[in-house]
Amino acid sequence: MNITILDEPELEFANGSRHIDPRHGISYYGPADAHATGPATIRVGIVGTRDAIQGVKSWLDRCREPLAAKQSRLTHLYLPFPGFDTNVGFRSTIIWNSRLERTLDKRSVDSLKTMNPLNAVRMAVEMYDTELATLNEEPNCDVVIVCRPDELPEQAPPVQNPDRPWEEPQRKYLGVDFHSLLKARSLRTSRPIQIIRRQTWDRSFRPKDDSQRRQQQDEATKAWNLHTALYYKAGGVPWRMTRSSDDLTSCYVGVAFYRSADEATLQTSVAQVFNERGDGVIVRGAQATQSKDDRQPHLTGDDAEGLLEQSLARYRSEHRTMPARVILHKTSSFTPDELAGFQEAADNERIDQLELIWIPRSDPFRLFRQGEHPVLRGTMLSLNEERHLLYTRGSVPLYKTYPGMYVPSVLPFRVAQAESSPTEIAREQLLLTKMNWNATQLDGRVPITLRTADSIGGILKHLGPHDSPQPRYAYYM
Repeated sequence: MNITILDEPELEFANGSRHIDPRHGISYYGPADAHATGPATIRVGIVGTRDAIQGVKSWLDRCREPLAAKQSRLTHLYLPFPGFDTNVGFRSTIIWNSRLERTLDKRSVDSLKTMNPLNAVRMAVEMYDTELATLNEEPNCDVVIVCRPDELPEQAPPVQNPDRPWEEPQRKYLGVDFHSLLKARSLRTSRPIQIIRRQTWDRSFRPKDDSQRRQQQDEATKAWNLHTALYYKAGGVPWRMTRSSDDLTSCYVGVAFYRSADEATLQTSVAQVFNERGDGVIVRGAQATQSKDDRQPHLTGDDAEGLLEQSLARYRSEHRTMPARVILHKTSSFTPDELAGFQEAADNERIDQLELIWIPRSDPFRLFRQGEHPVLRGTMLSLNEERHLLYTRGSVPLYKTYPGMYVPSVLPFRVAQAESSPTEIAREQLLLTKMNWNATQLDGRVPITLRTADSIGGILKHLGPHDSPQPRYAYYM
């Protein structure tokens, strides 16, 4: 056994400036594409009842000015929001246009409360989808905000400790949920959507259904997270990964699996493909079968080859070049056929370096640290040459505390094929946990290649076999 403590990796912001924390970096320097290709204005459409539209607009207008940090002794963890305007923070501003506002009839929305939960979700999706289709005909719109109905029944979020992912979550099952089904419908439109709940902008609101009550962040943190997502969905680059001039151009691919809409045992593969800038695309692959040996989903050799070839073709289409190095993360182990298939695809595309990493969902090993705080984020435990454990969640020296609520668990990874050392692979995974534009705090557990695998599967399962999903990752956030 060997223990290594990795330094917190830096991110790149405007003019090549660097910082380890997204909020500090944007406050001090601005987003990575500021003064270059970053959007100076974000033209926002909005769909909801009149009351919800006015509430969201008022809150976002308030966010143009700085918001104070949460009152806490943890002054390094809670940071003020600098405001969202062209001369501070993201160096961008939100523009409203009455033509991009679609007001829903309040009586129709209120009628959802009396419906069968499943019918209510489907009816709500139809109502919003109609308005999204109308908005799609309007020019000059970058992102659409969807004001979620206040009391709409839903497939409740899993009651689960995020640091114990192997425990089966308890959830109220409706068969579909509003978020995933509407996201699937919105893939047909030409701009991404951002679904927002009343709890985000109305601090006094309390859902009647206990399953919809969630722990609320402080106002400044909400503003950080929402505006980061809006900026990215509008085509901006809040921050990017750092790289040396002698580093190979790299492509990061996450391969995961999801069940079909009828919950059959067959699972479909999906690849999430990112470059160093954080630009991401989605590729849907072939159906997988569950192995009798390890009970995990696997691809045939031909399907593994086809999935990586599709991913690289999409990468070339988006970025007009091919990477020299491909790092592939997979949620199940690699069979000999998969190893051969992925390598064949890399050879066909003349990829210089292919690295294959299995990231299991859990591992029973734990480390304990003396004192009040958990193990440091960046702690790596190597059990042998192939099996390694990385604490991507843990105490953060910058914050002078542990930002989580539960005892952190490790992110296990096993090297199936790589030229990089395990330490280099771990350092890269730690950096990839920070490429999440839905959050700005250093407490991500899973690298971006696999972070949204479950939610993307929940969206794609509502598409038909011949439907072509939107390639941009921004549509699935």
